[in-house]
Amino acid sequence: MEIFSRMRRTAAVLGLCAALIAVPAAASAEPVVPKTPRIPVVSTEQVMPYLRALQSVADRTGGNRAHGTKGFQQSLAYVKGVLDKAGFRTGLRPFTHNGVLGHNLIADWPGGDPGHVVLVGAHLDSVEAGPGVNDNGSGSAAVLATAVAVSRAGAAPKRHLRFAWWGAEEQGLIGSKDYVRKLSAAGREKIDVYLNFDMTGTRNVQQWLVVHDEPRATEAFEAYFAAKGLPTFDIGIGGSDHESFGGAGIPVSGFNTGVGECLHEACDRIDNVDPETETVSTNAVLSVTWQLASR
Repeated sequence: MEIFSRMRRTAAVLGLCAALIAVPAAASAEPVVPKTPRIPVVSTEQVMPYLRALQSVADRTGGNRAHGTKGFQQSLAYVKGVLDKAGFRTGLRPFTHNGVLGHNLIADWPGGDPGHVVLVGAHLDSVEAGPGVNDNGSGSAAVLATAVAVSRAGAAPKRHLRFAWWGAEEQGLIGSKDYVRKLSAAGREKIDVYLNFDMTGTRNVQQWLVVHDEPRATEAFEAYFAAKGLPTFDIGIGGSDHESFGGAGIPVSGFNTGVGECLHEACDRIDNVDPETETVSTNAVLSVTWQLASR
């Protein structure tokens, strides 16, 4: 019995040694590398409701969303409400033009390096002649859908993300000029790039018109559209709110989809926007914004 007992003890020891040899040491385990979150994608169903809401605002306030009108004030309140619900820190920046009070809407996403800001904007006002759903409800909606996508994804960008909707652009870039003029020298220095979007849903678009100034942003837009086989055309600084920033030495980029068949008229309604074009544009805004903020 004793010999069998010793044999059993020997076998147990040998089994334990084999088990220890079979288990890899913790020190040899591969380090876990966190994955970079994928860039979200926005669907047509996620962006078009914002345009329909702006059309509804115009319909119930006299047919437009121009500076100094109830249409603009209600557009402002609508966009601010969406952003507040999404967790942004929002604020209205007042200015006066032609004796009429106007506002810019600024929305900051919490986090990111405040010394390096990626600012994304569009003008929210229309002309008095019509509701301005393409010019520039489309750009406003693309920027809003991008902001909401950032919130839904719980983004934690390296750079600080700020979104803006300008007032009185149709009066001569008044809102964005006022914002830039009130920035301190240090405040201007903190903005690494301003991205502007004015008309992003034009029907029968022939090519996306890309603002060429800030190289990384420009290259990112060109690469995005090239990957989809979409033609682009290079444009310089001017013609919309990016001019206010470029004139102050702040790097700018962005794009638009051209004038289309109806501009600054009553016909610039929801059916003047092509949903597919608007969706492609929105995802371009989101993709490039995400890339720049992550660097």
